[in-house]
Amino acid sequence: MAKPTTTLHYLDIGSVSLGEVIRLFLIDAGIDFNGVSYKYDSTWPASRKRLKDDGLSETGLLPVLEYKGAILTQHLPILRYLARDLGAYGGETNSEEYLLDAVTDIYIDWRTQWGTQLTNKTTKYMDETAPEYYRLVAGYYALHDGPYLLGDRVTYADFVIYQSLHNDIKTGTLPAELPGEIIKFRQAFEVRANIAKYLKNRT
Repeated sequence: MAKPTTTLHYLDIGSVSLGEVIRLFLIDAGIDFNGVSYKYDSTWPASRKRLKDDGLSETGLLPVLEYKGAILTQHLPILRYLARDLGAYGGETNSEEYLLDAVTDIYIDWRTQWGTQLTNKTTKYMDETAPEYYRLVAGYYALHDGPYLLGDRVTYADFVIYQSLHNDIKTGTLPAELPGEIIKFRQAFEVRANIAKYLKNRT
């Protein structure tokens, strides 16, 4: 059997993996790939330099995806690239693309604040930031019957929203109560055939 030609380089920061959302997407899409893990410890500065020197990452940051001869960086651009290449997981109209952009912009703002609180934990994140984030996202999910952002068709945006849930679970920062739309989405996402198989064995 031929070895996969797709390789995902990701950073393991302990509680979560920076690149996990790409892994979920590849698994859901049925794309075979190799995974290369980098530890966020004393070896990381040397690893980051090597990523630059080897031409895999201009910034030395992860994730990086080697895919069909291309070297792709930054998780959202990677997801959008894959969606376009596969002709799936994206919007089918300008309005749908706008909706995906709007929600992923909210996610980017959330992710910045989530990352900051990893080293500077505050009650503000737990009491205000996370609940407000899920409330905002739920408002967009409520625009369609669901369970996904665009209704019954999953898109790359759903993967990042699910990843935010996973991140908050792993760091113990998930709000005790979530909007119904978010609960409905999570339940539907986790029973997708390929995703369910992976989550069964994920720690």
